[in-house]
Amino acid sequence: MLIRERLGRSVGPRNLQVAFGVFALVAGALIALRQDAHHPLFQTAGTVGYAAAALLSFGSWFALGRAASAAPARRILIVFHLLFLPAQFLFLLAHQVPWLGMLLSTMITVGLKPRFPRLGRVARKVWLTLHIGIGVGWLGVALAMLVLSIVGVTTDRHEVRHGAYVLMETFNIALAIPSVFLAIITGAVVSLGTPWGLVKHRWVLAKLIIALSLPVLATVEGPWIDELMARTEDPAAEPGGTGILLVGAMALFLALLWTATILSVFKPGGRTRWGRREKTRGRPVETAMAVGTGQPVTDGSDAGPRGARRDPTAGRQAARVQVARDGGGPLL
Repeated sequence: MLIRERLGRSVGPRNLQVAFGVFALVAGALIALRQDAHHPLFQTAGTVGYAAAALLSFGSWFALGRAASAAPARRILIVFHLLFLPAQFLFLLAHQVPWLGMLLSTMITVGLKPRFPRLGRVARKVWLTLHIGIGVGWLGVALAMLVLSIVGVTTDRHEVRHGAYVLMETFNIALAIPSVFLAIITGAVVSLGTPWGLVKHRWVLAKLIIALSLPVLATVEGPWIDELMARTEDPAAEPGGTGILLVGAMALFLALLWTATILSVFKPGGRTRWGRREKTRGRPVETAMAVGTGQPVTDGSDAGPRGARRDPTAGRQAARVQVARDGGGPLL
């Protein structure tokens, strides 16, 4: 027990801020000093982002140690790491060190034990509209990139082949990567701001895993696009095996997005064990007054005390309470 308490203190959110601050300084320096980065824009973004993260982390270490500033610092850190976690996926285009940063951000966020307020009706519709629109656009971009990758492999015309990979590079940087970031952010807001949550239902959890796996796939196909774009500048060059691999990667990308869409519509699988545990812990006892006796009757019973009649509206009222509690599901 003593060892567990000491371990809990050593990996607490406040000490993790120091670890993350040191990591951010090292990661920012490694990204800035890399000479062969394929995407200078994300190299700059990673350098500046980790520098800001280091300042915030060291400042939060002091703020969390003071009672007056601990609560606002905790809220700021929760929001920052929830946003910075998908942002570090983008930094992977410049260096591989952000993998460790994502692990640390996850540990810090979990350690802070965040609680999220429910979205109001209008706010939920706004965020849901944004999420659906971004998801539809992302699906269209993925389909267009698959078609371009096939054109690059099958065409015999040099200018068409090279142009296809140039367009893929443009789509990847200007459309696909921002769509990844925005889809994860809007999906997380919709899920955490409604009773569905992120890990309480199997279909939402499956979509979360898909959403986090797509940026990993993007870090693989991005360098392939760069290589093919440079290679096909030579009229005699062929895409070869890399071109075929790129077609397969884009087909997998599109298949995962369609899988996420199907999960959003059919919502299969029911609750996870975390969702069942929360439902059991938070379930209220619905009661109704038996007519003529004044005795409470549980909502689930078929009859009250002897001689008492059950209120016929009790079951309908309990159903309305359950619907209001569960709410509508996000198209995550």
